[in-house]
Amino acid sequence: MSLTDSVQNKQPGVITCKAAVAWGPGEPMVIEEVELSPPQSMEIRVKVVCTSLCRSDVTAWLSQAQASIYPRIFGHEASGIVESVGEGVTEFVEGDHVLTLFTGECMSCRHCTSGKSNICQVLGLKRDGVMHGDQKTRFSIKGKPVYHYCAVSSFSEYTVVHSGCAVKVSPIAPLDKICLLSCGAAAGLGAAWKVANISEGSKVVIFGLGTVGLSVAQGAKMRGASQIIGVDMMQEKCEKAKAFGVTDFLNPKDTDEPIPQIINRLTGGGADYAFECIGDTGMVTTALQSCCDGWGLTVTLGVPKQNPEVTAHFGLLLNGRTLTGSLFGGWKPKSEIPSLVEMYLKKEIELDDLITHNLPFEDINTAFDLMKNGTCLRCVIHMPEIEGFPMAGN
Repeated sequence: MSLTDSVQNKQPGVITCKAAVAWGPGEPMVIEEVELSPPQSMEIRVKVVCTSLCRSDVTAWLSQAQASIYPRIFGHEASGIVESVGEGVTEFVEGDHVLTLFTGECMSCRHCTSGKSNICQVLGLKRDGVMHGDQKTRFSIKGKPVYHYCAVSSFSEYTVVHSGCAVKVSPIAPLDKICLLSCGAAAGLGAAWKVANISEGSKVVIFGLGTVGLSVAQGAKMRGASQIIGVDMMQEKCEKAKAFGVTDFLNPKDTDEPIPQIINRLTGGGADYAFECIGDTGMVTTALQSCCDGWGLTVTLGVPKQNPEVTAHFGLLLNGRTLTGSLFGGWKPKSEIPSLVEMYLKKEIELDDLITHNLPFEDINTAFDLMKNGTCLRCVIHMPEIEGFPMAGN
């Protein structure tokens, strides 16, 4: 990695670094030398230390829906260290430890000030491959733009994010663990605590026992749920699911009986809360059918791989069942994510056992294969060591 008028002279300039570039949907990542512009107004440039692969990265990479937004750098679940700051930034300084945020918090829009939402109108989820401010890219190869993912693009040694899309964290928090809190683990915990607000003694069913689903289970257990049913087609997930709080494991491949019917029988009339953590709109309907009448709540967290339309018989809703969505677990990113980091440091929440693989940056395609094949929960990708920046856990 070469620096140009950056760290040495304290004036941010263009830097050249390595990034995993996807040149087309589903094509293997290629480690390329890219140019990265200095942070613009209200932006920061971050040395990525660790970045974990999220299922939504894989879904977006395989999708043909945005074939025009290539070449592209994926990645959004990351931890790092501030390398430089742009004009107007006062809350960050060089050396701060941060988590990147795929959805930000401006603190002043209608949603940010409502107390009812975490869907920022200014720094919300960015799907068009450019930055929030000037609608341009910061990455390029030989003068041609390389597009962003969620305005984060953490599969790079360095990246630039809006200052509202990063949060300062304790310097003693291990960066190779807390990166999971910038998306998946936080999304599951928040869905259980903030969106559903699970009550003590309740009965819960979770569809999909990946990182998000297991985090929902952890949250439900901590809230005192009396029954936590996990539904997954991979039998090997059973033992780990039980470690995270699942009391009953159902594998749809083991039965011809409809899953909602089994859940209705196990719970005595349906679950109080159902969580869809797969990204399958058909499963949303199944989750809704698995809830009880009167107050049953279904929360959908997964990003659909195809067919984004949800269908359900109106009678389910007429009888008092509710369907709601959850983005990032309802957390206000900058205001509330630091509290999860503190909970981890106090050993109040579990992250370590969600990490099944640790790989060097050059093996990023292996990480995609593992996730695509369903053989890992979270794979943490460790970026190359660069002089002047501590490694993960330091």
